[in-house]
Amino acid sequence: MNARSQTFEFAVEGRQIDEVVSCMFHTILFHRCVGKYHTNGEDSYSVGTLGYTDVDCDYIDFTYLQVTSQELQRAVAEKINQFHDKLRSSDSNRSGQITLEFYQKKKSRWMFKPEEIPWEIWTIKIEQMQLSSENERQFMREKLSDSLTERIFQITEIINKPDYVPKPPHLSELDLVFDTSYTDIQPYLFKIHFSDSPTIVNHVKTMIKEAFNTSL
Repeated sequence: MNARSQTFEFAVEGRQIDEVVSCMFHTILFHRCVGKYHTNGEDSYSVGTLGYTDVDCDYIDFTYLQVTSQELQRAVAEKINQFHDKLRSSDSNRSGQITLEFYQKKKSRWMFKPEEIPWEIWTIKIEQMQLSSENERQFMREKLSDSLTERIFQITEIINKPDYVPKPPHLSELDLVFDTSYTDIQPYLFKIHFSDSPTIVNHVKTMIKEAFNTSL
């Protein structure tokens, strides 16, 4: 099975990294979580409801939705903070990528761990920008808000396509598809991993200069 893969690129200031990645990942997870399953017997169950919360960004003119779950918020924030710290502490590479990967488990023979099979992969590529004036910051802030709006619509369109999503399994095999460790929600199994990388968005500074030259 080939995993569906999507990649998005952003050029941001260091203080905007957490908010951009959080916005993207929580938007995706909003569509990849279900209510907690509660068993009513050996073969019957009920599904709890999902709440959602509006999140206003501090460094971007943007508001996004996230599932109301402190456990999920902490788990995602921990990985994003690690990615942020890695980028900001690097003297050579100011670019990197962080990936949200959904997978399902396939039972293996006795004594072997279940095989993890990815079915959907979302990668966010980030390049840090060093801007020299408040006018440049405001210009990029507006561009970033527009870019996030466009990306959120793209995510919704992609997720609504009739592509592969694991079918809900029998209750005894629920943990092959869902992460059952959360007490209040049940996301599809996912992992977050990241790395730094060479420069990925070199044209942004040129775009800023051209925009200001045009306005003069």
